[in-house]
Amino acid sequence: MSQNKEFKGSTGTVIVSPNKVILKYGKFLGSGKGEKEIRISSISSIQLKKPGLTAGYIQFSFSGSSEQKGRSIFDAAKDENTIMCNSNFQYQGFLEAKSLIEEYMDNANSPTTIMEQKSDADELRKFKQLLDEGIISDVEFNAKKKQILGL
Repeated sequence: MSQNKEFKGSTGTVIVSPNKVILKYGKFLGSGKGEKEIRISSISSIQLKKPGLTAGYIQFSFSGSSEQKGRSIFDAAKDENTIMCNSNFQYQGFLEAKSLIEEYMDNANSPTTIMEQKSDADELRKFKQLLDEGIISDVEFNAKKKQILGL
């Protein structure tokens, strides 16, 4: 049961889930295909530009990101944290993606979520202790860790 939602642009796709954003790049101007994963909790800003005479885009900034610092659309097109759009339909999708990401960001910062994260850490500590005591195997610990962290 996937909670991922996809928003297609002209140079790739933005895939949004409750914990992360995946930028899936298409073939454009000789660049290869690939993807980049950004944890929602690390996103510091989302910039949108509506297409008009030039293309529009959605661009993500986060700690440690290396976005292009120029002001032109060509600078944005070179940025690995940007997916371009060339229609109002694609732009509307990007608006929806931004809204959904901001909702996930707000939920992640709610007191209830912070308490859940603390209890997740406690649960993980318990399983690490079981691993250290030889009660469970590495495989069992790693499976439980992925389950707790939602990976």
